[in-house]
Amino acid sequence: MPRENVNDLVAFLAVARERSFTRAAAKIGVTQSALSHTIRQLEARLGIRLLTRTTRAVTPTEAGERLLEGIGPHFEEIEAQVEALSALRDKPAGTIRINAPDHAIKHFLWPKLRMFLPRYPDIKVELVLDNGLADIVTERYDAGVRMGYHLAKDMISARIGPDFCMAVVGAPSYFAGRPEPVHPKELVGHSCINFRLLTNGGLYVWEFEEEGREIKVRVDGQLTFSNIFDLLDAALDGFGLGYIPEDIILPYVADGRLVRVLQPFSPYWEGYHLYYPSRRQSSPAFVALVEALRHRA
Repeated sequence: MPRENVNDLVAFLAVARERSFTRAAAKIGVTQSALSHTIRQLEARLGIRLLTRTTRAVTPTEAGERLLEGIGPHFEEIEAQVEALSALRDKPAGTIRINAPDHAIKHFLWPKLRMFLPRYPDIKVELVLDNGLADIVTERYDAGVRMGYHLAKDMISARIGPDFCMAVVGAPSYFAGRPEPVHPKELVGHSCINFRLLTNGGLYVWEFEEEGREIKVRVDGQLTFSNIFDLLDAALDGFGLGYIPEDIILPYVADGRLVRVLQPFSPYWEGYHLYYPSRRQSSPAFVALVEALRHRA
């Protein structure tokens, strides 16, 4: 196959995966106009449209999807094999993209990365904040972070944090003139701050446990956030009750800025895991990163 044909296919894969000429151009290091010209040439040579372009999105046509599914895995294998050659270098090298929630980034990934990165100057790490449940294979991340019970069975995983529970908290100003809830069902009478999962668009349901029985409560209030630390700020300012990881709120409870309620109903869940497809095992840089992030009790 002529070299320019291979380059055209690489360009097509970038646009089809990113669903954007702008992001794809930045990723492969060309101008947006040059990339658009390359795709038009490829479509003309094949005699079929591969991408549907609108003002808001770029999506593969049926032919484009067939081409993506047909050649995508082969190019991924080539990329994995090339990256594996870094084992022959004196030091591990490469770029690792990780999809993770804000809580995991701040409390579990960054504290370890700030010690890991100076030891491996040739390794680059990109942390992409995502509080939903993105498909890391489709979105082409090297790894993702989820709580243990959310892990897919076909992924390899390594625990990066301890078990933890969620806590219901409110500011003293919020409870002025309001009774504290003594049972999760009483939350329906309170102003609660919701948390939206951007991947599926749903609101996070507050989960509790009573005598081994699961209790789920859909709360309501004036505010909804998609970032747990914005939610924390709103709770501190007295705008309602927040449902926040325990390790985040403990300092604020200790200094009296937040009041914790419903603690007997808060179960502990299996903590965060780094998860990834098996093909990532071949990269020395990735192996070094996994070992650095691994939780040790």
